[in-house]
Amino acid sequence: MLSAHSFTRQLVDQISLAKAFVVISKESNNLQFAAELSAQIRYSQVLLSRAATRGTPLTAEEVETAIHDMALLLYQAQQFHYDGATMMMKMKGQIQALEERMKSETEKSTQYGQIAAEEIPKSLYCLGVSLTMEWFKNSNLHRKLSEGKHTLEKLRDNSLYHYCIFSDNILAASVVVNSTAINSKHPDQIVFHLVTDEVNYPPMKAWFSMNSFRGATVEVQKFEDFSWLNASYVPVLKQLQNTDTQNFYFSGGGDGKTPIKFRNPKYLSMLNHLRFYIPEVFPALQKVVFLDDDVIVQKDLTELFTINLNGNVMGAVETCMETFHRFHKYLNYSHPLIRAHFDPDACGWAFGMNVIDLRVWRRKNVTGIYHHWQERNADHTLWKLGSLPPGLLAFYGLIETLDPKWHVLGLGYTNVDLSAIRNGAVLHYNGNMKPWLKIGMEKYKVLWDKYVDYSHPLLHRCFMH
Repeated sequence: MLSAHSFTRQLVDQISLAKAFVVISKESNNLQFAAELSAQIRYSQVLLSRAATRGTPLTAEEVETAIHDMALLLYQAQQFHYDGATMMMKMKGQIQALEERMKSETEKSTQYGQIAAEEIPKSLYCLGVSLTMEWFKNSNLHRKLSEGKHTLEKLRDNSLYHYCIFSDNILAASVVVNSTAINSKHPDQIVFHLVTDEVNYPPMKAWFSMNSFRGATVEVQKFEDFSWLNASYVPVLKQLQNTDTQNFYFSGGGDGKTPIKFRNPKYLSMLNHLRFYIPEVFPALQKVVFLDDDVIVQKDLTELFTINLNGNVMGAVETCMETFHRFHKYLNYSHPLIRAHFDPDACGWAFGMNVIDLRVWRRKNVTGIYHHWQERNADHTLWKLGSLPPGLLAFYGLIETLDPKWHVLGLGYTNVDLSAIRNGAVLHYNGNMKPWLKIGMEKYKVLWDKYVDYSHPLLHRCFMH
């Protein structure tokens, strides 16, 4: 094969060229010639197979006829003007057509995936309705909330370990609380501050009143009760009053070029942006660990509260092992404001598991910085959507890098290294394939399911039927 004069190599080269001509001749509707070429290809392949089986090279006598007959067909193909230039043009056209088809299919897949990710499963809807009914008919649940473990002192005691979650998903929030408590060395010293919306407030209150989490304290609030959270103070709420913004996100408007995932109204949800108001939500607290509702906790997180942030506001795991997770991936560097203030190669980092020093936050006025950039992005020219881009700007220069073991990402969209999963303290199902959805990745669902007690009467009723 390595010799230019090898009979085997000549046959292989002829076969490769002939296969290309078969494609071109079929495209030209010359099916008879395509059949002749295919037959000769099969004959040459039989000769190669025999030589490989016996382990000796092909001889001139064996291949003379095959090489001659194939050469005649290849010459004939040239007479049909199946020359190199024609082949290249044909192949280029085919590649372009395939690329267009692939682009179209990818867009459809993205749209269907987004729809599947946004749909509320019947089981979760059933759970919410059942818990709401339970809350309004069972006065014992109201009484439990006012008893010992929910004392005001605990909610403000800075010697305890405080965690905050902003969620409208009852089961997901429960898994975060349960997994944290189960893997904690001192669950009775844990305080969870859960903020939801008005619709999910009764079922959330009911669920966390009727269930115990190894002595952990769980406070449930709704953001509608925060009087300071209004359009005069919060840029996102002000932007929501704008007709163009409403059309863009809720009426399918826009320029037609913006991907559907960036027009998802969830990015404008106050539960998504409350992370920029943690000092206002919890004015008495000094340090908290922020957790997204699509994580599970596998290790004791107590150590996070003693990590030295070196004067920074927040500890986070960086995500710039790949170039596409640097600032230029998230921000529009053709805009002079972005170009003038931020290094395009600065390292990105992840929300979802963050330890936050609220005293430094207040001193640095991070919320004010966030407001500054959010107001300047009213026309969506600095970045598209989401809470990470404004987070990168607001916390620029104020992030302390954490060991990657604290926060393992990707379980909702990609394959994750098994050793990283085993050693990870917090596993994050970021991406569309959430573990409570049918489109979730089965191999990672089992990790999440460990913290769901499907034998619970309400869960059994809603999930097992």
